[in-house]
Amino acid sequence: MPMRVVVLGAGVAGLEAVLALQALGEGLVSVELVSPDSEFVYRPLAVAGPFGLGQARRFPVARLAETAGASLRAASALSVDPDRKTVETSDGQIDYDVLLLALGAKPVAAVPGAVTFRGPQDEKALEAVLSDAQEGRARRLVFTTPAGSSWPLPLYELALLTAVHLVDAGATQVEIELVTPEPEPLQLFGMSASAAIAELLALHGIQVVTNTVPLDAADGLLRFVGTGETKADRVVALPRLEGPRFEGVPHDANGFVPVDEHQRVLDCEGIYAAGDIADFPVKQGGLAAQQADAAAEMIAAAAGANVDPQPFRPVLRGLLLTGLTPRFIRTELGKNRTELDTEALWWPPAKIVGRYLAPFLADQLELSTPPPRAGTVEVDVELDRGPSGAWQRI
Repeated sequence: MPMRVVVLGAGVAGLEAVLALQALGEGLVSVELVSPDSEFVYRPLAVAGPFGLGQARRFPVARLAETAGASLRAASALSVDPDRKTVETSDGQIDYDVLLLALGAKPVAAVPGAVTFRGPQDEKALEAVLSDAQEGRARRLVFTTPAGSSWPLPLYELALLTAVHLVDAGATQVEIELVTPEPEPLQLFGMSASAAIAELLALHGIQVVTNTVPLDAADGLLRFVGTGETKADRVVALPRLEGPRFEGVPHDANGFVPVDEHQRVLDCEGIYAAGDIADFPVKQGGLAAQQADAAAEMIAAAAGANVDPQPFRPVLRGLLLTGLTPRFIRTELGKNRTELDTEALWWPPAKIVGRYLAPFLADQLELSTPPPRAGTVEVDVELDRGPSGAWQRI
C-alpha cells in the first residue's frame, strides 16, 4: 500500500510539499491535504494593491489540491497524537504514516497606535493613510517594523511605493521616514545590497533610522524602546509573527516547532514541519518552499523512491517592488560582491520561488509575468549553520 502522508495547511509550504511528493513519490505515497481555507491567497503582491500596481490573487484550494494530486479534507487541524499516529480535526480523526505540519504563523500587531500591514486584509487601512497624506491631513509618515521581525522586505516596499505614489499625486511636501531595528537597511542580504538599498531610499528622500526599536505611536509621535522619538502623523508597521502552538508537538516560547536539517520535528518520529511554523528564524515564502522540498525528499525516500534526500540549505531570494524603472541586484553566493543593473540579471517566474510551486503557478494560474509597472531589486543570498548550529549568512 502507498505510504499515507497527511499535510496540514494549504499555504506555500503545504502546496509545495504536495507537488514535490507527487513528483518524487508518484505511486508510492497517497497525500491528503487538510485545510479550513477555501482559497489559496497569493500574498506577495498585496503591498502593491493600495497603489494600483497589483493585487493578491485568490484561487480555490479544492482545484489546486486536485491538480496537485492530493485529496482534500476541508477541516481545521486541532491536535496530533504522535504515539497513535493520528490527527484530530474538526471533521474527525485521521490516521497517518507520515505527517507534515505546514500551518504557518499568525501575524499580530506589535506597535500600538500604528496601522499594521499584514496583507490583503489591511489594504483599505493603508489606502486611508495614503489619502490622508494626499489631502494634507498627514505631513509625516513613518514606516517601521518591530524587533524580531524575520522578513522586513515589505517594509521597504511600502515606503518606496508610497514615495513614488505621493510624488505622482502631487503630494511632494510629505516627509517619509523608515525606522528599523536592523543595523543597516535590509541587512539580511549583506552589506553590498544594503548600500544599494540605502542609495535607493535616499534617492526618494526617505529618511532612515537604524538600530531603533519602535514602542508605540500616539499624539503625533512614534516612541522608541529605551529613549527617543520621532514625529509621525501616521505610522505603518509590519506585524510580529507567532507560531500556532500546535497541540501534540514541541514548540518554543513563540510557538514555533523545532526541526532538524531535514525538517524532522525533534523527538516526534514520522512528523515534519515546513514554512513559518518551523523554528527557522527567517519567515519567507521561498524558504518555506525549500523546507517543504527537504521534507518531501525524506518522505519520498522512506516510501521507497530513488531519492537522495538533501538537507535544508536555504537560499534567500527577494523581489523588492520599488515603483522605479527596474533595477536588479545580484549578490553572488558566498561572496561579498553585488551587481546592479537596470537590465535583468536574474529573474524568477514569480515573487514566491519554489522548485515545484513556481512552475505550477505559472502553468495553472498565469503568474509568470512580472508585476506591472513595479521596479524590482533582486537579491540572492545563501545561508548556512555556524559552529554553534545557529543559521547565518555566508
